[in-house]
Amino acid sequence: MKFRLFILIPILFLFNCGDQNGTLYVGTYTDGDSEGIYKFDFNTETGELSNKQLAIATNNPSFLASSPNKEYVYAVDEGETSAISAFKMKDDGTLELINSRSSHGENPCHVSINKSGNKAVVSNYTGGNFSIYSIKKNGSLNEASQTINHNEADEKPAKAHSAQFYQDDLFVSDLGRNRVYQYKLAENKYHLESESIINIEGNPGPRHFSITENGKFIYIINEYGGSITSVKKTDLGFEQIDFDSTIDETYEGINKCADIHLSNDERFLYGSNRGENTIAVFKRNTVTGMIEKIQNMSVHGDWPRNFTIDPTGKFMLVANQRSHNISVFRIHLLSGKLKFLYDIKAPSPVCLLF
Repeated sequence: MKFRLFILIPILFLFNCGDQNGTLYVGTYTDGDSEGIYKFDFNTETGELSNKQLAIATNNPSFLASSPNKEYVYAVDEGETSAISAFKMKDDGTLELINSRSSHGENPCHVSINKSGNKAVVSNYTGGNFSIYSIKKNGSLNEASQTINHNEADEKPAKAHSAQFYQDDLFVSDLGRNRVYQYKLAENKYHLESESIINIEGNPGPRHFSITENGKFIYIINEYGGSITSVKKTDLGFEQIDFDSTIDETYEGINKCADIHLSNDERFLYGSNRGENTIAVFKRNTVTGMIEKIQNMSVHGDWPRNFTIDPTGKFMLVANQRSHNISVFRIHLLSGKLKFLYDIKAPSPVCLLF
């Protein structure tokens, strides 16, 4: 017994002395007080944000993504230049520009990186198209290898809003065409597999989506419809299995959904409501994929554009664009429900990235 205690004590000592701080990057709109991408220190034990600092001055970095090794940050420029930029993380957490490339479409609003870290995809909202880039080992971007346009003659304008890689597939949500496209990789090019993985009726406006780690389920948040469409992969393709409102039954005002994320253990699903100004919390059946709403939590701010869950899975941070603040919540690990802790000022925050 004495031998076991001798071994245990130094192990606990090392654990308790571990680094509890991480870095949060904040993408913003720079048409007001903001100057670019900001950074905060984040305490993963207490949820405290501190030491706000301008990480780099850049124009309208409204969406951010990082490389899998956390050495590089990629940001869209949703301004006149319509570009994507690559930045290197410096030792102090500030950013250094590596290079920029044209997004080949107006108002780029989303960027994501594949798991290998060698490809990026940018969605151009007003352009109605998306561009794919290869990434060099030093984090720099090559010129776009493909730009694919969803606009068609005599059809309503396309509005590509987000895209994500899953293995060799690429899924693209188009709010204007009310479709989630699927592309497959062949001979180093992406080719259209399906114009829409499911038939989306009406005009709900699919905006963002979240894919489970095993790729069996996709959850689509609808900007106009105030809803989440749940989709399951089958041997024949995809099928809709569920459709749920994100807003409270008593709310009668204008609402536009924005972001969606699964919890780290995939037992819960979260979506942001701009207008009702809440995070909708859903309990998820990990076997069937069905979801059930269990909470609408006030974001303690106005117009929650984007939110993120910290790497420990214990905290949620919400970017409230119009009220210029970031709200921090503790996540109850058993119930998935949110508890408001505090908020901190930030200029026009629209994207949060750990």
